[in-house]
Amino acid sequence: MPNTVLPAVTPTAILSALPQEQYGLIELLQHPRKLSHAGREFWQGDLQGQPVVLALSRIGKVAAATTATALIERFGVGRMVFTGVAGGGGTEVKVGDVVVATDFMQHDLDVSPLFPRYEVPFYGKARFDSDATLTALLFEAACKALESEHAKGHASLATYRFPGTRVHRGPIASGDRFVSGANESRALLAALASAGHEVLAVEMEGAAVAQVCLDYGVPFAAVRTISDRADDSAHVDFQRFVNEVASRYAHAIIQRLLISL
Repeated sequence: MPNTVLPAVTPTAILSALPQEQYGLIELLQHPRKLSHAGREFWQGDLQGQPVVLALSRIGKVAAATTATALIERFGVGRMVFTGVAGGGGTEVKVGDVVVATDFMQHDLDVSPLFPRYEVPFYGKARFDSDATLTALLFEAACKALESEHAKGHASLATYRFPGTRVHRGPIASGDRFVSGANESRALLAALASAGHEVLAVEMEGAAVAQVCLDYGVPFAAVRTISDRADDSAHVDFQRFVNEVASRYAHAIIQRLLISL
């Protein structure tokens, strides 16, 4: 994927799977315009002086790929950023932490014996890199956002409930199932690690968006707040976490990213 920062006049797409993950961003848009396309709603406008298009990918790889394609072909976006939640994979990743993706893979793709397990047919690889320049800016924005939350002390519900939160960089795995059982999670992570893929987070959309962006030559980066450990606790207070923690992180991270573009 090209490591190119496009001119500021090119719209930036902000994608999330759930409405709560974009909470507050639509309200901040200047000159907002809502358009319907491909059965979806898209919000165009300016945010932090940058033209943006806000959209919900919906849940799952196919839905995310459709939305990403529409953003490129219909709205001409020049870069794409995904923000949302994920289950923690790496042992060092805790609930409340943030992971900025370095690359993406599909943990449920298996076309063996025709191709090696996890390899995407005709691409010759299993992992798709995020855009280096955009990812570096996103990582910096995430670090600054968490620093700001930590500085608020008890005034920040997010960091008060999850002290010692950190920003990580590493691989993220996507698949069309919500990984929520401890046994399933251990088996999945072990299988990935045995194939050389030690991922930091598990979600349901990123790898599909990364593949679409590679096909079109559009820079892509993603940030995920860890809502659970992808185990038997994955369903506990999920909506509350998204509303009170992940949405707050996304709000702060995206605004800081747009300022840096």
